[in-house]
Amino acid sequence: MSIVNDEQIIKILRKYNPWWRSPSAVKEESRPQKRLAYYEALKIIKHKTIRRFAVLSGARRVGKTTILYQMIDHLIDEGINPKNILYVSFDNPIIKLVNVEAVLSIYETIYPLEGIRYIFFDEIQYTDHWELWMKVIYDSRKELRLTATGSASPILEKGTADSGTGRWSVLRIPTMSFYEYCRILQLEEPNLLDRLRLTELVKMNDSELGDLMERFVPLSGHFNRYLMIGGFPELVLSDDDVYAQRMLREDVVEKVIKRDVLTLFNIRSPLLMEKLFLYLCMNSTEIFSITTAAKEMENTSVATIDSYIEALRMSNLIYLAKPMDVGSKGALKGKPKIFIADAAIRNAVLMIDDVLSDEKELGVMVETAVYKHMVSFYQSSTAQIGYFRKAKDNQKEVDVVIELPREKILCEVKYRGNSHISAADAIVDLCRDEKSKVTNAFLITKQLDDFGITKHETKVPILRIPAIAFLYLLGRAEADGQNGKL
Repeated sequence: MSIVNDEQIIKILRKYNPWWRSPSAVKEESRPQKRLAYYEALKIIKHKTIRRFAVLSGARRVGKTTILYQMIDHLIDEGINPKNILYVSFDNPIIKLVNVEAVLSIYETIYPLEGIRYIFFDEIQYTDHWELWMKVIYDSRKELRLTATGSASPILEKGTADSGTGRWSVLRIPTMSFYEYCRILQLEEPNLLDRLRLTELVKMNDSELGDLMERFVPLSGHFNRYLMIGGFPELVLSDDDVYAQRMLREDVVEKVIKRDVLTLFNIRSPLLMEKLFLYLCMNSTEIFSITTAAKEMENTSVATIDSYIEALRMSNLIYLAKPMDVGSKGALKGKPKIFIADAAIRNAVLMIDDVLSDEKELGVMVETAVYKHMVSFYQSSTAQIGYFRKAKDNQKEVDVVIELPREKILCEVKYRGNSHISAADAIVDLCRDEKSKVTNAFLITKQLDDFGITKHETKVPILRIPAIAFLYLLGRAEADGQNGKL
């Protein structure tokens, strides 16, 4: 006897798909503000000549489900029969007990319609052998157009490598960029030149740069809020920031670490995972030593810590930045830096009072934001992203290094009242060294009046640029389709 019968599944499907009864019902779930991934996913499933499924991967609360509802809303507005559209979440405890084929079969007994059908599977990683079912669907059901979401990206990407080549594309969705934050709040955009690139700013004189920075003044207060609330659409649109941070903390700890990570990665000690994530929050942007962490985690084995770190990375909660060689200076080997996926997650977990008045904490938040923006901006390219630290003088470091076949870009964050760097600083050393092959260098500052070329004599000029302008222009370039072209 089956644990779940068809009537139970039908009841759930009807609840998930209210537009079958009332086409306008989807508008209650669909928001007018759209993330960049919405347009990309819609382009994939509507392409006239290349048939592909779309898989959206990202942490909780980045807006994956909202994107699905927005796509459904768009399709209904275009005249697609609402009954030809199916949404189902495999996070549902009853749906978890049946497979993909069973769900589709039951759906088609309710509505045995003809024509193209649009299928939306939420949190697909919770159904067994999801990638095999998607392969079967793609190969045998030419009338289906499928979009799926998942919170554990490498699980999705492994499935893509095994079965999805030529069948579906994975779109990784980080938390919102500062530009997306401004756009979702419908803030007035600064009057900027079209397709203005960050690498072109070095050609501007001080007067032109000053005029450009002046245009970001109205966004200054919003930038501080962005650092606190982060790039989570629902929280950004909230009018209660304290409550929003509490919700974020509960989601990360209760839903992700205590549930998702444990379920997906067979974690044996939930308490150890919580302690490790707290440890990473306290030491984010610092060099990470797995042996030190293992000792501080009650002498846990290195292998266990390593597997837990990998689970957190797969769950889109952290980034691992690897050390990179730059020129002839000799880089530190082996030890990564840990970045929390969004500075707001760290803020919510650590609950630090008056974080905006703490210069050190602000520096960590901005460095985290810079790294996250870079990962998003270059994700569809061949870029290697990491950090540099000199092996023999480990005080000399560059926070973010981006390397492409013809480009090497350095970013050093000095988010403080005085952004002065000495002639012995690592970024200055590397910009003097012809063997480093650096093409661009940025010193990311705090004040909007702290801009211009540094006075050091270097082969490659180092541009001081305020963080608010750097992150906004980076996000804007990504929105304009200039991904990977700084």
